[in-house]
Amino acid sequence: MSLFDSFDPVSKEILKPTHMIRPVAGFPETVVLTFEEKSLRLLKNVCAFRVAAILKGGRDIPVYALRYNEQDLAICQSIIGGAATAALVEELRALGAKRVLLYGACGVLDRAVTAGHFILPTAACRDEGTSYHYLPPADYVEVPTAGRLAEIFEELGLSYVLGKTWTTDAIYRETRANVDKRRAEGCVAVEMECASAMAVGQFRRMPVYQFLYAEDSLDGSDWDPRTWGAVPASNYEKYLRVALETAARL
Repeated sequence: MSLFDSFDPVSKEILKPTHMIRPVAGFPETVVLTFEEKSLRLLKNVCAFRVAAILKGGRDIPVYALRYNEQDLAICQSIIGGAATAALVEELRALGAKRVLLYGACGVLDRAVTAGHFILPTAACRDEGTSYHYLPPADYVEVPTAGRLAEIFEELGLSYVLGKTWTTDAIYRETRANVDKRRAEGCVAVEMECASAMAVGQFRRMPVYQFLYAEDSLDGSDWDPRTWGAVPASNYEKYLRVALETAARL
């Protein structure tokens, strides 16, 4: 058996998101999905919110409904890794979401991308397993929503880098040889979710957007943690506000 044999475009899945989640009347069409628990702790500084639903992606995860810039939005915390993120995107769609904006930290493969700088993925290397259940085999999955995200970042006056990202399941097996290969292919970042989330979005015909912000660097003989584990609360609130402002414009 090959991993590439996993895509089945014909038969239906047996376990469906709707077995776990029921639609919620009036559920916001746009959802922000973040890995940053610290960002969600700061939500109280930004706007009022309420629990609108509970996701079941491996554990109970509250989804908060809020109003930001006259738009109804929702936000919740994701779980690190492509498989878990894909499941949560599926469950958000079952609740009634029409689009998802995903954001979080990444490592960089080019030290010129400074800590805290925004990265908008244009394609993701499929060095994970989930995407092969949603799309035919290929080395990369395109990110068709990158252009619209870039337009919004331009409107907001935010500096960013466009480039490919390397989605991997193995955070502790990012070897020097593989880093060099991904860099040669045009990857500027490494993370664990983009390819999986984009595959779900394309298979389900639901737009998924993603932006990253740089933390550590793998561009060198040794790992450089830079701001890893030392991001100030003010930055987390900044990223949160950027995500909500972006989501309100989608």
